[in-house]
Amino acid sequence: MALEHAILVSLLEQPGSGYELARRFDRSIGRFWTATHQQIYRVLRRMEADGWVAAQEVPQDGRPDKKVYSAAGPGRAALADWLREPVEPETVRHELAVKIRAAAFDDPAALLSEVERHREGHAALLARYLHGEQRDFPDTTALDAHEQLQHVVLRGGIEYERMTLAWLDDVLATLRRLAADGSRPADDGRPATADR
Repeated sequence: MALEHAILVSLLEQPGSGYELARRFDRSIGRFWTATHQQIYRVLRRMEADGWVAAQEVPQDGRPDKKVYSAAGPGRAALADWLREPVEPETVRHELAVKIRAAAFDDPAALLSEVERHREGHAALLARYLHGEQRDFPDTTALDAHEQLQHVVLRGGIEYERMTLAWLDDVLATLRRLAADGSRPADDGRPATADR
């Protein structure tokens, strides 16, 4: 997926200025596709030049006019083409998981505070997702197709955070158990096994 596709989805959901679009990325889309404000503005200019988005100047009281972008026909066509392309399973780079494996060669207790910090962040994000779900989808029996698809993505985020919290709880329990047992670095003379 390119940033252009994420921008098109956001603009189809609601037209907006570059600033408003960047804030949407900060609040929601950014959990699935990250971009800096500068990247968003740069790509918006290119999309406008390519005819994928249209911009309308909107006057503002006491402030400079703002450009409000919306998806144009060629952008909708590009999104439709992209929607039909296969998506390969994503590879995950997870530095914390590598650190957890590395703890076998040092003091496992050294990772406790870092794993606890990650857990706090994921717990806060889950709380934000659950709050947003209550605010935005109070009656799930009355959702239109657009809202149903937004809600199913949000539910995926909720379940991902719940799964991550359960895993981090398991990691913390393991690290604490190893620390209590006085486990020390692994160096038993055996060659490392690559498939573990």
